[in-house]
Amino acid sequence: MSEAKSTTNHEQIERWVEERGGHPARVKGTAGKDGSGVLVIDYPGYSGTQTLEAISWDEFFQGFEENKLAFLYQDETKAGDESRFSKLINRDSAKEKGWAAGS
Repeated sequence: MSEAKSTTNHEQIERWVEERGGHPARVKGTAGKDGSGVLVIDYPGYSGTQTLEAISWDEFFQGFEENKLAFLYQDETKAGDESRFSKLINRDSAKEKGWAAGS
């Protein structure tokens, strides 16, 4: 696995995800009046059509900022293939692990 990186830059996240065919989503039934719910990135072939609902990038990034998240990702696999590895993590965790979330 190549080196993991993190970012909080909305344009960079959107571009990276869309280049891999992904889109923003949340776990169905987790959104409340004052919360965005459990945010995820849904990729082709991994679709949780029964458990996930697509949301807009605006809604995704609103929850991303409210929850002070960072986007952890990997550009390539160890073999050099394009990677889809990504994970939403707490920004403080990113700093602690040395994955300083750039903007």
